Amino acid sequence: MRDVAIKPYNKKFDYSYSFGVYPTIELLTHQPKEAIKVLIHSRGKQNDGVRKIQDICHKLGIKVETADGLINKITSSENTYAIGIFNKYKTEIAKGLNHIVLVNPEDSGNLGTVIRTCLGFGVNNIAIIKPGVDCFDPKTVRASMGSIFQANVEYFDDFDKYKETHKNNCYLFMVHGDSELNRTDFEKPWALVFGSESAGLNADFRKYGKTVYLKQSNYIDSLNLSMAVGIALYKTFA
Repeated sequence: MRDVAIKPYNKKFDYSYSFGVYPTIELLTHQPKEAIKVLIHSRGKQNDGVRKIQDICHKLGIKVETADGLINKITSSENTYAIGIFNKYKTEIAKGLNHIVLVNPEDSGNLGTVIRTCLGFGVNNIAIIKPGVDCFDPKTVRASMGSIFQANVEYFDDFDKYKETHKNNCYLFMVHGDSELNRTDFEKPWALVFGSESAGLNADFRKYGKTVYLKQSNYIDSLNLSMAVGIALYKTFA
């Protein structure tokens, strides 16, 4: 089994970290072949989750180390009792199923929350149009609570590349869209398309399908990306 240098995360690494007990359990449960080893903190040895991690690692032959100093080195959180170290891996979104498409997402925490929300509403295929944040950034992994290990996340160079491969019916979410969410019928397989946190989708995206908007007050200019995705998914799920 390979070993890696334990140091603060860099997106150029071919490995990453799952910070926290629950995300690490999710890693070991759903992507055990990608797990390199697990670090545990001495403060967490009596934690039930840490004990579960140790049991899983023992059964799977995955190395476990007590390494307070290394954990403190790569995370600032005082309650991080476990860190999984894993190989980055590639997944592909499935053809013929519903997708969430994120165009140039900028925030790791938002991406993680979106991934977890998608899984909560039965969608595990997420396309990211470049440039976009690193789906394996530890901040993303933690915000997803490890649900990323059950998701298919695929990057595309641009939206046209996505459309060349997938023929889903596209619904473009814009502040000034033409169809209000509750009055929109979604034809499967659909792709719910959202722009970046700072810019949203530009007008050029109107050519790709029906534009949809979420009703909101005038107190803000737009909803948070992860909130908007959750509302849209609830409508399609319900």
